[in-house]
Amino acid sequence: MKILARREYSRAELRAKLLPCAREGDDIEAVLNELEKRNWLSDERAATQIMHSKRSRFGAQRIAHELRLKGIADNLIGDVLPQLRETELAAARVVWERKFGKLPQDAKERARQVRFLQSRGFAIDVIFQTLRMPSSRED
Repeated sequence: MKILARREYSRAELRAKLLPCAREGDDIEAVLNELEKRNWLSDERAATQIMHSKRSRFGAQRIAHELRLKGIADNLIGDVLPQLRETELAAARVVWERKFGKLPQDAKERARQVRFLQSRGFAIDVIFQTLRMPSSRED
């Protein structure tokens, strides 16, 4: 219960946390089933929490990848992806503004900014739209 009190976990994450503590004869699956039945464990809530916590720093591709790593089912990832894609341009703009703040002056700088945004999981079309926008910091 202490683990679940801190944050939402996916079923796969919680199973991985409990396995080292399990003794011979412990039925972890039964415990997980009971937690889900009581609505104390929810992959949907875990996916939503992860999405909201990562949204200000990462793009849809990176967040979807992290959800997969945490054992969230593909159908649940498919449910949150439209929300992520709706706000991806705005999120990319915020991340870019925080890191760079001014449009690249040459091809080398442009490539550096593109690579940075790609590493954060933003789609290439979103990156190019972000780099075409004038900076709010420029005079």
